[in-house]
Amino acid sequence: MTSNQAPDRNEAFWRDYLTRGHPAERAARKFFLRLPAEPRCSVCAAPFGGIGGPMMRLIGKRPSDKTPNMCTSCYTFLSQHHGGAEIECTMLFADIRGSTTLAEGMTTSEYHSVLDRFYAVASKVVFAHDGSVDKFVGDELVAFFFQLLTGERHADRGVECARALLVATGHEDPSGPWVPVGAGVHTGLVWMGAIGEGTHVELTAVGDNVNITARLASAAMAGEVLVTIDAANAAGLDSSLERRSLELKGKQVPTEVISLKVGAGHTSTV
Repeated sequence: MTSNQAPDRNEAFWRDYLTRGHPAERAARKFFLRLPAEPRCSVCAAPFGGIGGPMMRLIGKRPSDKTPNMCTSCYTFLSQHHGGAEIECTMLFADIRGSTTLAEGMTTSEYHSVLDRFYAVASKVVFAHDGSVDKFVGDELVAFFFQLLTGERHADRGVECARALLVATGHEDPSGPWVPVGAGVHTGLVWMGAIGEGTHVELTAVGDNVNITARLASAAMAGEVLVTIDAANAAGLDSSLERRSLELKGKQVPTEVISLKVGAGHTSTV
């Protein structure tokens, strides 16, 4: 298929690719994740460094000159198959709480080191839970979980990842987290596909459900994951967990969520 293929055929291609893919693709990704090296391709998880880097370069997977966080083969695929489709997806947004105050108490170099560590830890946790790192925006992580990568378990993988990220940032440590993080998880329909033109093309998702997830992360306290009822039901969370009703910006009715808390004095069942 080329980029000038009819829109309806393009959408059918993308829906099949994003929701079914091919078992060989998922098997290759699992193999790539066993090769310990960061950073990785944001789409296929092929490592760019360590012992895996030279091996990947032999099969054409090296950082793209156009988009360095993507390998050459994935970039070529996306640029040649421009377009996308509406699919169900689980979204995870997580950001550093109180980042302005945190930055005020550090030198710029120290704060940069904290961000670098957060980016590295968050990427590793997302890949370990079969997710895709969409981007880092300042102190915020944006990640997606969908059938191509997870099979039908994208909701529980997204919830598990959010909780694992809070553990990885130290929220269970007696001394407290090395960086305070809050997260939001939501499951719903999005448009996902390749966007951008010319030298910049990337795989991303857009739509109101993406905005909802971003607002959840903004409302979460440090050590808390706010999970919408849609995501909680899809993930099979315990219905007895703490529930909250949130007034989210731009929404006329409250958004019902389940609150998962990680840290001293908090327990949750995922």
